[in-house]
Amino acid sequence: MIDGLGRYGVALTVTDDLEEHARAVEAWGYSAIWVAGGQLATLDPLLRILRATTRVAVVPGIVPLDVHGPEAIAGLYAEAEGIAPGRLVVGIGNQTGGLAALHRALDEIETAVPRERRLLAALGPRKLDLARERLGGAVTLLVNPAYTAWARERLGGGPTLVADQMVVLDDDPLAARAAAREPLGFLSTVPGYVAAFSRMGFGDTDIREMSDGLVDAAFAWGGVDRVVARLREQEAAGADHVVIAPLGGPGELETLKRLAQEVS
Repeated sequence: MIDGLGRYGVALTVTDDLEEHARAVEAWGYSAIWVAGGQLATLDPLLRILRATTRVAVVPGIVPLDVHGPEAIAGLYAEAEGIAPGRLVVGIGNQTGGLAALHRALDEIETAVPRERRLLAALGPRKLDLARERLGGAVTLLVNPAYTAWARERLGGGPTLVADQMVVLDDDPLAARAAAREPLGFLSTVPGYVAAFSRMGFGDTDIREMSDGLVDAAFAWGGVDRVVARLREQEAAGADHVVIAPLGGPGELETLKRLAQEVS
């Protein structure tokens, strides 16, 4: 179990204003700040957030092991503990070479980062089993509440389950779905997500064409009430912590501010 994440965290885009944005979302009552792995060419943004804030947990979602190996993760954790003890949680994933390579990486990481400060990006049953056996919990992305309930059952009651929920705060169905399809265009080609979509009941055509049903399953879109309802559904399905991940852009902070009034 991971302590200190709270119920709702947010994903922030790395910009020159990262520190200012981090202080804002902390003031709005969110309990954790996440940074997507694709924005972590270096691990410095995580340290920037830790230095700029006083309370929130800071989590990479996730550190791509193919880019930053166990030695870099150990160094990050040691530096973070010197800056803000107990506030960094290390989310890891994206290890080529299959489960055997991931086990080897964990052998190194676990000597430097306590189990209760480690999360694994896990969608499939084998990754969820590994998260249960060797880490403090698992992180899912682009899944609906029914999938979250399945992941909760597979993971068991002890480890932390995080649902990373991508959000489009727009009550125009055409505009909201079009915005969602921009990141989904790439993500729907990643084998792990394709497999998860198949488990959710979507066929090849749904996935290839990014059908309305697939978009609605993977994203929370609509007005504030509809989006908050989806966040609550993820909690009810078994998520211990829900990451609110708005699409990056000029509306990111406004989305988080509006939702904070309902969830923090």
